[in-house]
Amino acid sequence: MPAWVPGGYAGVKVVNVVPGNAERNLPAVHGQYLLSDARTGEMLAMIDGGELTARRTAAASALAARYLARSDARHLLVLGTGRLAPNLIAAHMAIRSIEHVTIWGRSREKTEHFAQEMRALFPIRIEAAVSLREALGEADIVSAATLSSEPLIKGDLLKAGAHVDLVGAFKPTMRESDDELIKRAEIYVDTRAGCLVEGGDIVQPLQSGLISKGDIRADLYDLCRGDHAGRGTDEEITMFKSVGAALEDLAGAMLAYQSVEH
Repeated sequence: MPAWVPGGYAGVKVVNVVPGNAERNLPAVHGQYLLSDARTGEMLAMIDGGELTARRTAAASALAARYLARSDARHLLVLGTGRLAPNLIAAHMAIRSIEHVTIWGRSREKTEHFAQEMRALFPIRIEAAVSLREALGEADIVSAATLSSEPLIKGDLLKAGAHVDLVGAFKPTMRESDDELIKRAEIYVDTRAGCLVEGGDIVQPLQSGLISKGDIRADLYDLCRGDHAGRGTDEEITMFKSVGAALEDLAGAMLAYQSVEH
């Protein structure tokens, strides 16, 4: 995933995926990011690829939520207890005054343990979901980072004004949202080029004819440039789908390098 800023920085992320590492008590994915001077080609830094990916992914979700979540959003629901979950909590707390976090995972025991760990990090009310159905109806922001192939977020359960952040389902065969959510929501993406071919939450509704490319209201580029204002009313449901982009990796690597350099 290469990217560059003319006259500034260039970078590439190198990722090795080894499913058999689970038997070795090692992560299945190892990654490194190589940051170079775009003018001279000199390598400036090697950055942990996993940490960079987790942080930039959550940051993109928070950037979207700045434009799409209601300003009075206080209750965050996180689906998933993996590496991204803590970053998503921190990122959404950075742009909204989150007072209550509910966490849902397939394993109740693991979810309870994860919620306890999060309470040690964040001084707010954090609890494991008793019922996903009830949690979906109460949350102001729903942030999902799962490997689900079947929809978890039911659109008819969401309350008016909710914002849905879809981080998982990074392959066309995967899905976190159902068709009812797609029909109810105003749809936004990180990049059209990526989401139209990679993310199942967009690809599958396109293939079935439920939506067309024109139903995507804007991407992060449009929102940040002010070409689209984002949320229009307090009652509408907004949905943001991300699959990641090399530019996000480069921006994060530049920030990390400059922070250490100075």
